[in-house]
Amino acid sequence: MSAPPASTQRVEITAPEASDSDRRRRESVAKTIVGREELDKFGDVNVSDVLKRLPGVNMQGGNPRLRGLGAGYTLVLINGEAPPPGFSLDNLSPSQVERIEVTKGPTAEHSTQAVAGTINIILRTATRQRQRELRLGLNYQVRRAVPNFNANFSESLGDLSMTLPLSAYQWSGGAEPTSDRNLPDALGQPQRVLTSGRNWWRGGGATFGPRLSWKVDAATTIESQSLAQRNEFRSDGVSTAESVLGAAPSSVREDYLTRGHWQMGRSSLQLVRRDSDGSRLEAKVGLQESHSEYRADGLAHPPAAAPFLRLNEGATDETSRTTTGKYTRPLAEAHTLAAGWDVEHKQRREVRSTFENGVSQLLGFDGEPFNAKIVRQALWLQDEWALSPQWGTYLGLRAERIGTTSRGSADTLASTSTVVTPLWHLNYKFDRRDLIRASLTRSYRAPELNALMARPSINNNYPLSGPNAAIAPDRVGNPALQPELSTGLDIAFEKYFANGGVMSIGIFGRRISGLVRNLTSLEAVPWAAVPRWVQRPVNLERASSLGLELELKGRAAELLPSAWGAPAGLSLRGSLAVYRSRVDDIPGPDNRLDGQQPWSMTTGFDHAVTGMPLTWGASLAYTPCYAVQQTVQQLFEGSRSRVLDAYLLWTFSREATLRLSAGNIAPLDTTTRTAVDYAEELPQLINDRRNNRTSFNASLTLKF
Repeated sequence: MSAPPASTQRVEITAPEASDSDRRRRESVAKTIVGREELDKFGDVNVSDVLKRLPGVNMQGGNPRLRGLGAGYTLVLINGEAPPPGFSLDNLSPSQVERIEVTKGPTAEHSTQAVAGTINIILRTATRQRQRELRLGLNYQVRRAVPNFNANFSESLGDLSMTLPLSAYQWSGGAEPTSDRNLPDALGQPQRVLTSGRNWWRGGGATFGPRLSWKVDAATTIESQSLAQRNEFRSDGVSTAESVLGAAPSSVREDYLTRGHWQMGRSSLQLVRRDSDGSRLEAKVGLQESHSEYRADGLAHPPAAAPFLRLNEGATDETSRTTTGKYTRPLAEAHTLAAGWDVEHKQRREVRSTFENGVSQLLGFDGEPFNAKIVRQALWLQDEWALSPQWGTYLGLRAERIGTTSRGSADTLASTSTVVTPLWHLNYKFDRRDLIRASLTRSYRAPELNALMARPSINNNYPLSGPNAAIAPDRVGNPALQPELSTGLDIAFEKYFANGGVMSIGIFGRRISGLVRNLTSLEAVPWAAVPRWVQRPVNLERASSLGLELELKGRAAELLPSAWGAPAGLSLRGSLAVYRSRVDDIPGPDNRLDGQQPWSMTTGFDHAVTGMPLTWGASLAYTPCYAVQQTVQQLFEGSRSRVLDAYLLWTFSREATLRLSAGNIAPLDTTTRTAVDYAEELPQLINDRRNNRTSFNASLTLKF
């Protein structure tokens, strides 16, 4: 009798998922990657909490900035596309994010409006794995605790996969600002006014971001991603003023109330096709709409006169249609060519009004709609080539055209700018652990729409019946503004440790031409019968910025093996950046770029306690005080900033965790000082101070 046939067993070998540091090392451009493991590790409440831990990222007013540069130099993207005005990272939960990529140099695939770099927040895609996750949170900062809620549902039905994340949140806060102002009064005489007040704000909203993926066949996939968000906000307070020199202020007390809402919806449909020769086609169309409304009521009390009402209100609607595409084709085993397009059509409609006791303050402008159309078109090409096991290079070219047309009651604007940006990134790998990167790139910053429109915005502290002060100007745009162009050089050495640690040392330089800076001058204006001080943006000649950035993170025993017997489970992280900048058209010594501190540092640790389901840690971010000579006549000084956060994460099981945290422990007050000195006017000075508060948060995460 013959022996029975041997049974055949199926064996599947699955490669472990690459770590964040492995993916970072393989990239052809310098990039920091934060994946799901790190996003889950700390149990952060919002994406802003994640970003402020990252090396080289500085959070100012809820907005992330790279290289110490101010607003507009850092490109922030959601799934590779710019979010609409009003979108806040404070209202985006990390549970909805797949990974965050921080790129220090521009790439051809994304807009090169990234002088400082790009932060691309990639939302979670539809997954075939069944997931059920619920997070309940409670946050306290001022006056009352507010709840937040996050849920994520993932399922697959045959060839259809879906992920349905939903979050709802509230916020609450307050401050007691004070100011000391040395300004001329309405008659041009010296006046010093001390102002104090209190301000409370609160609000809430919800975010829903469904994602669907349908596998049509082995080579074709259709994906849909949507994001909808709505926020309601309210702020009320009181401000009192006292004159210690000169005439009484125009208002000794003002009660104010601001309220409104903001909402947006975006949806995209993408086709992905993979061919047998390794080529890949991605084509996507998208639609985005946003709407916002606000109303600010103020009751001003002049000295020895009847109070009067101030009203500011407005509404904005914006619609954007996009189409993008990318075709990738391998030319050899380690050589890939990609080309694509990026087209956006944006329509914007805005209406705003300013009244005092029902009388319009800007006749011919108030209540009149402002309509704008922006068309952005780009073609790009990139070539990634591993020349040898040691050498790799990336060559890119992007041509981008931005056309703006607008119509208002007082001005019509037609502006077109075209920028061609060549890019070159080069890598050399010494071994499996160490490499050096170098980049030579071209990038730019386009003027914002409000900076182009010659539509005035008046300073309410000085009625239009008389003059204003140089330090309190009216504001108007400049239709002749041109984009800032930047040439950048980056060199960095990166060392990767065996257990996932990273050490990086980098230097960078930026040479900027056509720098946009606000200048103030005394002018005859159509909205007032007397000359007024008016501030408008203009292009200067040149500016430069240099920097040194250091980063270190990993397990303590691996980073500092001879320093001490580090306990198991202790991880360290830290970064230090030193910045120098100079604006050629403005005399020193503090003729730096706006918002760029001389240096900044972050440090922190995380400790998984041995034998206990407990992880705890802390982070510290610090920037010193600094001064900026904004114009020949105007100096700005900013205070130091210190933000200390701490957390405790208790893991009951794989399905349940509890996180307790405190943000901005022992906070410092924020102070700013603006001084103006024109030869024909008395020196003017504004000192503002705002107190900051500690926030507390508790969140429970459940997975089913």
